[in-house]
Amino acid sequence: MMKRYSGLRHGREDLVRSWKLWVGLGVSVVFLAIALRGLDLRLFLQTLRTANYWWLLPAVMVYFVGVWLRTLRWQVMLAHLVPIPARRLFPVVVIGYMGNNVYPARAGEVLRSYVLRRTEGVAMSASLATVVLERIFDGLVMLLFIGMTLPFAPLPAGLQTVALGFSLFFGVAMIIFMVLAARPARLSQGYDLVVDHLVPSGIRPKLHGLFDRFVIGLQSLRSPRDLVTMFGLSLFIWLIETSTYWLVLQAFPFTVSFAVLMLMTAVVNLFTTIPSTPGYIGTFHAPGIAVLMQAGVTQALATGYTVVLHIALWLPITLLGAVYMLRKSIGWRDMEQAARLKAEQEQSDREDVAPGVAP
Repeated sequence: MMKRYSGLRHGREDLVRSWKLWVGLGVSVVFLAIALRGLDLRLFLQTLRTANYWWLLPAVMVYFVGVWLRTLRWQVMLAHLVPIPARRLFPVVVIGYMGNNVYPARAGEVLRSYVLRRTEGVAMSASLATVVLERIFDGLVMLLFIGMTLPFAPLPAGLQTVALGFSLFFGVAMIIFMVLAARPARLSQGYDLVVDHLVPSGIRPKLHGLFDRFVIGLQSLRSPRDLVTMFGLSLFIWLIETSTYWLVLQAFPFTVSFAVLMLMTAVVNLFTTIPSTPGYIGTFHAPGIAVLMQAGVTQALATGYTVVLHIALWLPITLLGAVYMLRKSIGWRDMEQAARLKAEQEQSDREDVAPGVAP
């Protein structure tokens, strides 16, 4: 009987994963169709042949400076859970970004929390809260970039509406998280009331534990100093990533202002939050090409640049993440284990909470 139940459960999980994969594939196909509509293939290939690819070397080096700053930001977010040296966090961050590049639905975030749990003993729900917090800070910086650059680099009306909608969502989410971190006891009362009335008694303790650990992961929001540090690091992270865009631009025979590249950075990264295939195929390209064409760049040049930029951002960190996975003896099956731990929370509260952190 148990074997039959287990088979049905894994069958449902496979169905869900397959459903997500097909939805992501459909989204990517739609965005690629938008991006490539009307493209002169001959001019596009000529653009790729004549590009000066030596500029990718400094671009990748600068990009990894940004990855190191992401590591420092995560270190600040995790400090109230357990102090971890940045040199030990850096491989975990890289593995997470590699996971986003090869798994659908940003599953690399779950993989990152799983690796951190395995190597440092930090509860997955607590570290996942910090990962969500990272995305909120990123969204706020995207909002800032859009607000600063729209007067100098206007967007097509459709893209502008969607980008501002995403930015508003991140702003509201940050307010909710700050309230949750500042008043955990009061919000816990309302949460407990809902769970105790609507959820079967057998799983209530696990849900309460999840909520408690998630709130623990947000405690860095209670420190004004940490707030300023995290926002400052987020701002530098995205300015450095825009500098990567600028360095790749030097490989192509056209120029746009740094403001246009800041806008492109913001819009592209907001659109990549839409579920798509691993590596954000289509959701990265269509808005990036649209921003450049709005700035007067021909479609062939804009497409060639965006494709090469995407490869420069995708390939090096994916390869390095695979190397770190091998060094840490992490296999592809660990991704399924990570998803299973996140979904089922198989360990008890005491086992799942990091050493020295009260549940």
